Amino acid sequence: MKEIQTKILLGDSKDILKTIEDNSIDLIITSPPYADSRIKTYGGIHPNDYVKWFLPITKELLRVLKSTGTFILNIKEKVVNGERHIYVLNLIIEMRKQGWLWTEEFIWHKKNAYPGKWPNRFRDSWERLLQFNKSKKFKMYQEEVMVPMGDWAKDRLRHLSDRDKTRDNSKSGSGFGKNVSHWLKRDKVYPTNVLHLATECNYKNHSAAFPETLPEWFIKLFTLENDWVLDPFVGSGTTLFVAQRMRRNSIGIDIVPEYYEMVKKKINPIDNYLL
Repeated sequence: MKEIQTKILLGDSKDILKTIEDNSIDLIITSPPYADSRIKTYGGIHPNDYVKWFLPITKELLRVLKSTGTFILNIKEKVVNGERHIYVLNLIIEMRKQGWLWTEEFIWHKKNAYPGKWPNRFRDSWERLLQFNKSKKFKMYQEEVMVPMGDWAKDRLRHLSDRDKTRDNSKSGSGFGKNVSHWLKRDKVYPTNVLHLATECNYKNHSAAFPETLPEWFIKLFTLENDWVLDPFVGSGTTLFVAQRMRRNSIGIDIVPEYYEMVKKKINPIDNYLL
């Protein structure tokens, strides 16, 4: 069995990324500090300065990602003066100018979001997961994330006539429809682009830890064993732990010494290379 490498690097991502080879990474998945968030640990970046701060990093990420690779960016707009700031939208526009393709957008629905009350909005229980690629032809293993079809489908199909099972025409009269017979013997289907995942409450040494199920889902979808996964803002190390468990090589970068030391201690050193 091939040895799996797990690397944890200390320093500023825009500098450390320059030491990584061109076209060497299969999947980048990360959640950078949001605008003005985590001021005590990451310094905080004003929303108006966020794009300028992040673009040098995405430039390096574009270089290290393989042409068949994928970049998943977990980010959410901050509310400033009563409205959502547009720094995420501006970032998407500027990244496209760099050469990125904005291929898809997933929604992370936080099933256990904290309750609260605000005068002009409701509880915030979702975040963006933006998918970027270098090419329209990228690796994607959709069968790895299929979900159970559910008992509702069996009940619904049981009550269809033979004609309905051949083709279910649109009730709008548009002429479009679907061949229901394709679903008769299936027990799994492809998921939607909405991920219903609980937030992580176990990592008390980090203020914004991924749930393990989040990087796991994308690692299944976009990589195979022995591929390389990168998290340039690794924080509590969740991406590295999951990648290691799934037998993917991985690199994590963080500028905070406390996180670096914490992750380094937790990574299993057996059959792994720690840098």
